Amino acid sequence: MSDDTYWTGDPYELLRAEPGFRLADQPTDATPGFKGGKADREKALADGESVLAGLQELLFACGREGESRSVLLVLQAMDTAGKGGIVSHVIGAMNPGGVHYAGFGKPTPEELAHDFLWRVWREVPKAGQVGVFDRSHYEDVLIGRVRNLAPADEIERRYGAINAFEQELTEAGTTIVKVMLHLGRDEQKKRLASRLERPDKLWKFNPADVDERLRWDGYQDAYQLMLERTSTENAPWFVVPADHKSYARVAVQQLLIVALQRLDLRWPTPNYDVEEQKRRLAES
Repeated sequence: MSDDTYWTGDPYELLRAEPGFRLADQPTDATPGFKGGKADREKALADGESVLAGLQELLFACGREGESRSVLLVLQAMDTAGKGGIVSHVIGAMNPGGVHYAGFGKPTPEELAHDFLWRVWREVPKAGQVGVFDRSHYEDVLIGRVRNLAPADEIERRYGAINAFEQELTEAGTTIVKVMLHLGRDEQKKRLASRLERPDKLWKFNPADVDERLRWDGYQDAYQLMLERTSTENAPWFVVPADHKSYARVAVQQLLIVALQRLDLRWPTPNYDVEEQKRRLAES
């Protein structure tokens, strides 16, 4: 359930890409379900840190005691949409010992020698972990389609392979939270320009980012197809407006909180007599 201190509705429902969803109709500067401005969003994010950290600790403890469940956050977006900020400001509130982070870049020669999901299987979270895919297996149906890196029939095969992969994960106990950060074209241009004006951000700028902007319409079409083909009942997509970084961060935080709450976990029962151990400790 969402925190009604800040939310007018459950972002788990408000942001879900249901059948018939049209990406082109979604404003990128909206703040669905959140009441208040930037200061309120930042306050909500700070308030949610302890909640999220506590739920993660509970998941980790249950995993140590044999519980099979885990959570996987998948982040996909155009450049500058804020994936790194989500990792720093949302995932950063968790105990790193219970987080498994994987950032998928250009495939290595070894990875290219296998099916596209080979490298992904190696990074799925173990029991009790919160996994984070900063970019993911969806690169292979986004960049692959836009840049014509694979034949059309192979791209089509990959949609089915992804759905089967995620079905297998969820059946094994992994809750998948797939987030597309929906950034506006003008906002991206402003963020890229800002990087070029700041010496401490020049390292983040890549001239290829401008080349990708020239393919903007193609990417929007590819994202729409991705949502249509792979937003399933067991692993739905959530489309989060990303022009306001503070909203994107608090929305993803809330999605994770709701996902963890829905697991309805309980603290493990110790296999020892608590009172006896208190006595032994007092006497030691």
